[in-house]
Amino acid sequence: MIVASGLVKRFTSGNDVVTAVDGISFHVKSGEVYGLLGPNGAGKTTTLRMIMGMLEPDEGYAEVGGIRTGRDSTSVRGQIGHVSSNDGVYPWLSVREMLLYFADLYDVAPKKAEQRIAYLSELLDLKKFIDQRSATLSTGQKQRVSLARGLVHDPPVMLLDEPTRGLDVLGSKVIFEFIGILRKQGKAVLVSTHRLDEAERLCDRFGLLNRGHIEHEGTLPELKEATGHAHLVDMFLDLLGYRGSMETIPWQT
Repeated sequence: MIVASGLVKRFTSGNDVVTAVDGISFHVKSGEVYGLLGPNGAGKTTTLRMIMGMLEPDEGYAEVGGIRTGRDSTSVRGQIGHVSSNDGVYPWLSVREMLLYFADLYDVAPKKAEQRIAYLSELLDLKKFIDQRSATLSTGQKQRVSLARGLVHDPPVMLLDEPTRGLDVLGSKVIFEFIGILRKQGKAVLVSTHRLDEAERLCDRFGLLNRGHIEHEGTLPELKEATGHAHLVDMFLDLLGYRGSMETIPWQT
């Protein structure tokens, strides 16, 4: 469902050219959760933006459902649900009004939209606040609404960009359960995160990203065999040549 092939993205900063993504290739199948992992600044979000068609690659291409993102970005975005650390709720709309609004943006028929919202309300436990103004919701409730917004058009692909940033233990638990639901529904899920301990619990396969390169890729057993380390954190410490204090690890926030 998701294919990234030789993606390269460069940015100009003054007289310098910075290569944020340098030849990244991977794929994600239906029913699979793929973790694109790395420290801050590794190129994770830039890669997701190229997959969504928000950035044009300088080299290579991305496909979603067999459609090149550069050729038909509108159709591609219709196949993608996007969830980020930003709750993205509209404070003056009720939850129901906001979900209906996004369903309309994705050209979901009104009757179908009502059915989807009823289903998502049950799935994500929105019923108690579905008609409540979004500004009055708690952080955890806003995150549930953000998840529902990403699913309102029933996309086959979900992109989650740092979905647990800023959440407490209960909020993170909602994300874990949500990803489990997506896997059971057969959706292709791409999770971009620097929370390596969480990724070990969530993902079926991993791409370990550092300075715009995928250094290792595979299942956790495959990565253990390739690197000689038991945990993702230790694998990255080795990649970064880290030997100092834990306080300087770049993915700790």
